[in-house]
Amino acid sequence: MDASREQNIIVKPKSFWKRKWPKIKKKFIFVSFFIHFSCLFAPFQINLGAISICFVLYIITGLFGITISYHRNLTHKTFKLPKWLEYLLAYCGLHALQGDPIYWVSIHRYHHQYVDTPTDPHSPIKGFWFSHVTWYLQKRNQSVSEMIPRHRKWENVTDLEKQTFYRFLHKTYLLHPITLAAILYSIGGAPFFIWGMCVRIVIVLHATFLVNSVCHMWGKQPWKTNDLSRNNGWISLLAFGEGWHNNHHAFEYSARLGIEWWQYDPGWYVIRFLEAIGVATHVKLPSQTHMQKLAND
Repeated sequence: MDASREQNIIVKPKSFWKRKWPKIKKKFIFVSFFIHFSCLFAPFQINLGAISICFVLYIITGLFGITISYHRNLTHKTFKLPKWLEYLLAYCGLHALQGDPIYWVSIHRYHHQYVDTPTDPHSPIKGFWFSHVTWYLQKRNQSVSEMIPRHRKWENVTDLEKQTFYRFLHKTYLLHPITLAAILYSIGGAPFFIWGMCVRIVIVLHATFLVNSVCHMWGKQPWKTNDLSRNNGWISLLAFGEGWHNNHHAFEYSARLGIEWWQYDPGWYVIRFLEAIGVATHVKLPSQTHMQKLAND
């Protein structure tokens, strides 16, 4: 890591309890607290149907929605899909309650642009808890907001902004998970709501957040990326292969994060299947030349 990057790693955040939270985020904190608190009732509202719907929605929103759609398809354009399937998978990601596609993709692109500097939306240079969750409780990310004027805040996602579908999701974001919650409750009562919404959202949310925090602090660095990214196999088990984070920062254009054959990467398995049946096209992978160039000796 070069000297200029090391100088940035001494930045300290404001105390969590001394922050002035915008009104909109106070409401969000309440919703987040409610979802997490509701999980305490999960052991008392359990049945086979509730666990099944939790698992199915965990796969739909976490694997297909966040990993395949939001991250590898929309953010990094590591492969192409027919528009109908691109939109369907993006809609799945909406129900992970991590933000609409425009918001999520914008934040992640800023993360790669300013990785592990003070402007990185969620770098652990500002502390573990900041990178894991408290960054998410700020109105727009404070680090990005201080550098990017408000009228330019979505300038890195013009490819999504120009599409009516994504603008619609951006404006109506919360209506969709609320509707899903109502449907689940009407079908299976409290067990379906608690397991299908609350427990499932918490699992997918923290799986993503562990990539932001743990995978920039603990693990191996087989590639020269000039940042703090790490490979962490334990996180990959929970986050559908996203834990091979040093691989990802080395080859962010790659649809495959588990570069080695033994690196568990279900996101890649699905993309490879879609490619095999002719649905996914222009699938990008790192070249041997690029890998040799970045390999740590």
